[in-house]
Amino acid sequence: MIDLPVMQFPVEKLINTARASRERAYAPYSGFRVGAAILTREGRLYSGCNIENASYSLTVCAERVAIYKAVSNGERQFAALAVIADSDDYCTPCGACRQVLAEFGREIKVYMCNRHGEYIVKDLSALLPLGFTLKKQDMGIEGGPGSGPVRVAEPVDR
Repeated sequence: MIDLPVMQFPVEKLINTARASRERAYAPYSGFRVGAAILTREGRLYSGCNIENASYSLTVCAERVAIYKAVSNGERQFAALAVIADSDDYCTPCGACRQVLAEFGREIKVYMCNRHGEYIVKDLSALLPLGFTLKKQDMGIEGGPGSGPVRVAEPVDR
């Protein structure tokens, strides 16, 4: 595996990939189009855009679309993510997206961009300081999920 430092990858390419993906967003209800691009540690890029639905809770954010595409292609190690909307404000990932990203590493660099391509960058750990984790020992088993029976709760007598 090539451990590609983010600084060796052109940040403009990451942001431009997110910008191009934003143009493909499906946002007929809010009109708020968002694009994202995620960079693997091996230098591959995956992009995503937000996809709205009339049943609004079924809407999916651009960041999750990008990471789900990457994971479905076998990726598990990520270096950076860029997210951009057509706004003068910096576009930050929502809480759900931050939690999904944290599943794959709290050291991921997050480039939050505005419509002009200006950005601020933070480590995911700064954006989600107390994110939920589920470790093998938290489940009370040695092998982790799927390796054996798990007692979820004691029976309750009423």
